Amino acid sequence: MGTTVFERRRPPAAAIQRGLADTQHSVFWLDDLPATPARPSLSGVVHADLAIVGAGYTGLWTALLAKRRDPSKRVVVVEARTAGWAASGRNGGFCEASLTHGRENGVTRWPDEIDQLDEMGLANLDGMGEDIASHGIDADWERVGALSVATEPHQLEWLDEWEQDARSRGDESLVRLDETRVQASVASPTYLGAVWETRTTALVHPGKLASGLARAAEEAGVVIYESSPVRSLDDAADSIAVVTAGGRIVASQVALATNVFPALLKRARLMTVPVYDYVLMTEPLSSEQLQAIGWNDRQGIGDLANQFHYYRMSKDNRILFGGYDAVYHYGRKVRSQYENRPETWQSLASHFYTTFPQLEEVKFTHKWAGAIDTSTQFCAFFGTARRGRVAYAAGFTGLGVTATRFAGDVMLDLLSGEKTERTELEMVRKRPLPFPPEPAAAIGINATRWSLNRADHNNGKRNLLLKTLDSLGLGFDS
Repeated sequence: MGTTVFERRRPPAAAIQRGLADTQHSVFWLDDLPATPARPSLSGVVHADLAIVGAGYTGLWTALLAKRRDPSKRVVVVEARTAGWAASGRNGGFCEASLTHGRENGVTRWPDEIDQLDEMGLANLDGMGEDIASHGIDADWERVGALSVATEPHQLEWLDEWEQDARSRGDESLVRLDETRVQASVASPTYLGAVWETRTTALVHPGKLASGLARAAEEAGVVIYESSPVRSLDDAADSIAVVTAGGRIVASQVALATNVFPALLKRARLMTVPVYDYVLMTEPLSSEQLQAIGWNDRQGIGDLANQFHYYRMSKDNRILFGGYDAVYHYGRKVRSQYENRPETWQSLASHFYTTFPQLEEVKFTHKWAGAIDTSTQFCAFFGTARRGRVAYAAGFTGLGVTATRFAGDVMLDLLSGEKTERTELEMVRKRPLPFPPEPAAAIGINATRWSLNRADHNNGKRNLLLKTLDSLGLGFDS
């Protein structure tokens, strides 16, 4: 087995210790928001045309889009804690056009639809930017594209294949950068080459987006209840009751936007697993430090390893650096104690200083983690229940900042009972295979993680387990 660049170029241990010394375990994006009054919890009986469970991106987009379709509709959102506190407020802020977690995944699963899915995904990203502007949401939106960088020699061939595929489809928006050009764009000694997708990625401040969507929804007439975890969905003659400890919403229709949290429908309980992702945020860079790394185009960046890193700059020139470890805990539990993993932050700090040795004096101010709702098809799935009165979407697998807006439209289409371009997609009509129950889930996921790591140390070559999972359409994304 070989070594990776992050093992060959380890920074001094003292730099890692110094960089992490004063880091607070807190979500920067949420800390960066102004204090706002808490919304009331649900009490008594409330009637609605549409009840939405979950006030993250999926729920908030669904509410806003529902009011756009019919301003007279009574829309109520109920949230277990506060709007945007979970994945929506603590992600990397990458707004990817892809609805399929990248074109390669989409080609493998829905080859006959991939061009249509790509077009719909780009239109959805365009629409997201337009909505942010029209609602006056100050979310630090930057349509800057993304660099996918090769840090190992075997990955250069992947870049060439990527470029050739784009050219064969007449896509001129993808730019192939050799080692000299990529390092002129962003100065890292680890970069051997890259592709720059110039139009398919935007960056956003996740916390500001969530709070802005909540405000826009309320201005449109949506009512949001916080601190009201839902216990069950009860059937009535012509309605569904969304039941909490303090009350219930009696609604004609329900949209479930709970994502990583335990499903309220039995049929969805094995469809996702929670995978914990970890990030660091630096202090703001000085003008000298910015000059040392370049990065003048401010693209989002991700490397091509199975255990990949993603990183981007904030509006105030901090660097968010995350990824690499993707940790599953036995039993599918979502627990706050899983968010504290010192060994992962040590690894991330080491990899950051390897990537940017010229920033060895930069310190980290924040560290945090969160659970991702991972599905076996690497992207969202959809469905209905209770005779079509309940719709759901989940399984975004870490690429949901933009796709949640599309999911909101899909759920509203499904609840309307009408055939649309979205509901006719095979991606929407068919559900992925579920994960197995325990202990098989933990055994399979951990074996897959080990195999992905092994591939990164073996020129990207996938072993029999990974090849078998690929052939079955199953997977686990690092």
